[in-house]
Amino acid sequence: MMKISASLLSFVAAATAQSVIEASSFGFGQTLSPNADSIPGWQTGGESHSPDILSNKIILTPPYPGNTRGFAWSETPVSQLEWTAEFQFRATGPERGGGNLQLWYAKDGKDRIGTSSIYTVNQFDGFALVIDSHGGRGGSVRGFLNDGTTDYKSQRSVDSLAFGHCDYPYRNLGRPSTVRLKHTKSVFEVTVDDKLCFSTDKVVLPAGNVFGLTAATPENPDSFEIFKFVLQSVDSGAGNTVPMQQQNTNQQPIAAQEQAQAVPQQQQQQQQQQQASSVDSGAISQQFVDLGNRIQGVNQATDSIIRELGNQGTKSENRQVELLQKFASKDQVASLDARLQKIEQILEAIQRDLEGKDYHKRFNQLQETLRSSHLSLTENLLGVVTSSAPRMGFFICLIIAFQAFLAVAYIVYKRRRANMPKKFL
Repeated sequence: MMKISASLLSFVAAATAQSVIEASSFGFGQTLSPNADSIPGWQTGGESHSPDILSNKIILTPPYPGNTRGFAWSETPVSQLEWTAEFQFRATGPERGGGNLQLWYAKDGKDRIGTSSIYTVNQFDGFALVIDSHGGRGGSVRGFLNDGTTDYKSQRSVDSLAFGHCDYPYRNLGRPSTVRLKHTKSVFEVTVDDKLCFSTDKVVLPAGNVFGLTAATPENPDSFEIFKFVLQSVDSGAGNTVPMQQQNTNQQPIAAQEQAQAVPQQQQQQQQQQQASSVDSGAISQQFVDLGNRIQGVNQATDSIIRELGNQGTKSENRQVELLQKFASKDQVASLDARLQKIEQILEAIQRDLEGKDYHKRFNQLQETLRSSHLSLTENLLGVVTSSAPRMGFFICLIIAFQAFLAVAYIVYKRRRANMPKKFL
């Protein structure tokens, strides 16, 4: 039994050598968060979209609509100098979809970076790991550093500032991808799906920074989902703990060792079978949960599309009502038609009246009448003058005056006739 206790102590010492920093982690338990709308110790938000927090993941950018941004920033600075950070993500979208995902370890990240990507951030102090398909590649993982003096937004070629990279086709894999960062005094390395991406011994990050995740999408978007982020401390002096315990273990009596080795092999096999079955059932349940979450995401996108279609239908109906109000009604058209017919009838009557009266003929008749009156008057006056010669001068003056009067009357009539308003059809 003393042998078993020593083994347990050795296991506990090894476990404490790398422990989870819960204040800067999420998704390491059975559920992503105990709350349905927030993650303890983290701030979430976005532009044109609020990240969806589900039971096993957080959706930073949705599959619909595009041009959205999402972020999740830790509220607790990291006090450890050596640590490992592991996060799982998945990107799904149409064939020509796009977007980018950033893991930040920076100073004052929430205030200085917010929802920015590596292409829109100004000056930041820290490290950024970028996952995207920029430059026509099928996908890549790149590392960037900044001491707070370089303005990334004004750079013509951000790719040239990367100190490490590897190609990784991450889109539409149907499973989460695992990215792990390890930072010690001797090495800084990045692995993707347990394969080394890049490493260097020239990067030393200070303590006091905070971790954050940001995602941004174009008009044709990818949906970026984060399943977990686990930060663990690394104790470089813990490696000496196990040999000390082993030394103490070697000093145990031989009887205790024999008693510890007497564990039946059948029990060990049963334990292995139970562990294997639990792993299989856990994997199956994880797949079902993941499928349910994906269906939920599809339902949310469908609901958004239905709401958008409903809004468009309402706008079309309102537009139709406005157009109908601007159009004339049947009564107004009938009234206008009646008025036009009445005007046509009046014009036709005027035309008939003008056609039935020949003013030129009447003027000719008036002129003939005046001429005949003049001739008859002249003959009469001549007869009177011949009958009474002494008064001939008087009659001649009277005739001339009468003719002058007629001439003046005719001229006045002509002028009035010319100045009268003319009627046209």
